[in-house]
Amino acid sequence: MKAYIEERAVSIANYIIENNATVRQTAKQFGISKSTVHKDVTERLSVINPALAKKARAVLDLNKSERHIRGGLATKEKYLHQNTIHVP
Repeated sequence: MKAYIEERAVSIANYIIENNATVRQTAKQFGISKSTVHKDVTERLSVINPALAKKARAVLDLNKSERHIRGGLATKEKYLHQNTIHVP
């Protein structure tokens, strides 16, 4: 594995852990795809630094378990703003 990929995987994991970031947030921050973030954390990082991989995976698993709640809240906000009457 190339050195820059290893460095990216470690940086991604640290970002996820420090910011409680989702895969989407991380992908946007690093300018890479969600698939790359997922592959870096689940496959590559487990070879490079298993302890860090486990911590990052725990954050991602928590985010995954909560995503239906965030989605529901986002939908609620969307419709609340659509139904607000705008007075000029």
